[in-house]
Amino acid sequence: MKELTKAEEHVMKVLWQIERGVVHDIIAKLPDPKPAYNTVSTIVRILETKGFVDHKAYGKTYEYFSIIAKKDYSKFYLSNFMDGYFGGSFKNLVSFFAEENELDINEINELIALAKKDSKSDNHE
Repeated sequence: MKELTKAEEHVMKVLWQIERGVVHDIIAKLPDPKPAYNTVSTIVRILETKGFVDHKAYGKTYEYFSIIAKKDYSKFYLSNFMDGYFGGSFKNLVSFFAEENELDINEINELIALAKKDSKSDNHE
């Protein structure tokens, strides 16, 4: 899997939200100022080449849809982020954010409790 550019990520976020759509549907969900039709069309074709998107043709109209789940890309992105900035260590990541945000022990314990709760719910899915 390849990392997305900011423009590609914006388009993917829309596709993950709407699930399926033509270029006009994607543009409608993007923030102002809206990019040009040709710009979005080009980005979608690049995403297709990268293996993130596929399409179904209806004559000359293409309906696009994601073939990479948002959760899968999130895991990939976070893993690369952690490797690049924190040596792949979740402990280093949490330590950094605890220091930068001046978290007190109660807030850290709340985060640990949330992580444990999420871990238990993931195991039961």
